Amino acid sequence: MLEFIVLVFTIYTFVRLYAAVMQIGYVNDEKRRAPVLMSQAKYLVAGNYTVAKEKLGLIEIFADYLLFFWWVQKGFAWLQGLLQVDGEIIRAVLFLFGFFALNYIVGLPATLYQTFKIDKEFGFNTMTPKLFVIDTLKSLFLFLTIGSLIFAILAWIIINYSSWWIFGFVFLFVVVLFANLLYPTIMALFNKFTPLEDGSLKEAIISMMNQAGLKSDGIFVMDASKRDNRLNAYFGGIGKSKRVVLFDTLLKKMSHNELLAILGHELGHFKHGDIWKNITLTGSLLFVSLYLFGHLPDTLFSQMGVIPDAGVMIAVMTLLLPVVSFIFTPVISYARRHNEYAADRFGSSVGGKKHLVSALLKLVTENKSFPKSHPLIIFLYYTHPPMIERLKALGFDALHQETETTLLNEGIFTFLGNEQNSHDH
Repeated sequence: MLEFIVLVFTIYTFVRLYAAVMQIGYVNDEKRRAPVLMSQAKYLVAGNYTVAKEKLGLIEIFADYLLFFWWVQKGFAWLQGLLQVDGEIIRAVLFLFGFFALNYIVGLPATLYQTFKIDKEFGFNTMTPKLFVIDTLKSLFLFLTIGSLIFAILAWIIINYSSWWIFGFVFLFVVVLFANLLYPTIMALFNKFTPLEDGSLKEAIISMMNQAGLKSDGIFVMDASKRDNRLNAYFGGIGKSKRVVLFDTLLKKMSHNELLAILGHELGHFKHGDIWKNITLTGSLLFVSLYLFGHLPDTLFSQMGVIPDAGVMIAVMTLLLPVVSFIFTPVISYARRHNEYAADRFGSSVGGKKHLVSALLKLVTENKSFPKSHPLIIFLYYTHPPMIERLKALGFDALHQETETTLLNEGIFTFLGNEQNSHDH
């Protein structure tokens, strides 16, 4: 059985490596062609940024594979032998702390290089080493408190029920719901959220929300710029915890009309119930995964030289979950791309098509998002449609525009057919 698991993980690793190599070659070739959606200089920079991230990703994939191989061959047995403590639940929690700590240490160099080398070089990272340490300590605190509780309850379920995977699914799905409910509270530990000042923008946002039937906890501006210069906005939380969040970087770069169009897009996700659709997809994946993990044979654990106690079983699930997720990723990504098109249509209807197109053009330029990707990367990973396709669906022919200077400064918009300004406000 262990040989089969290693074979599956090897195939999974090879597909990821192959996709990354194809993406690097594709982008290196495309970035030297005629630019799309941005000037030649910015097009080249966006391409270089994509390639730099993919090259680092190759190293991370190799590291993940080597770490997986070590865990199943020696690591689990070594860690289990190291933790000779009474009480299976306590032993399980300590085992999982050790498992996640070692994984974090192995991945830390890549995280630091991405943040302080690549993101810094391309003008994104504004985080100081001090803030990175503070964020890490806060994350560690949450992991030790909330994580230990989740580990202990899941271990208790495994110990006390033969069909533990059913009860484990129910428990973890409740955890997913609470995570969404408490998301705004958790984020407040890392960022400062300031209520949006009264004015025409706030009034327009409230009017748009009322039109869609959304009642929220408020409209807030997040100090995202202290860590990163990327632009973004989102609706966070579920139930009464829902709130509208605007990155301060977004407020600096977008006009009020563009902001309303972007929020209209996000409001489209609420209107169409996309949050609950995503939770349902997550729950379905979780159910299938726990069913599979709940039927792993004891021979797998004996081949790894370990006793299948609760800690080891949860660690093995964590190690193999990315493989199961990867199999379902294309289906989930396709569904989410479909949701994005629908949200764009809603955003253009309430915020104006021209304003949404203008906002998307700014997003792709400011975030240095290379507008083209290898088809395999799109199939496997893209939860959002390629920007060119999103704009085309909005009636904007991106392939017949010269540069973003023409697009944004001169306000030239070439829509397909007779749709120009059809939903403009």
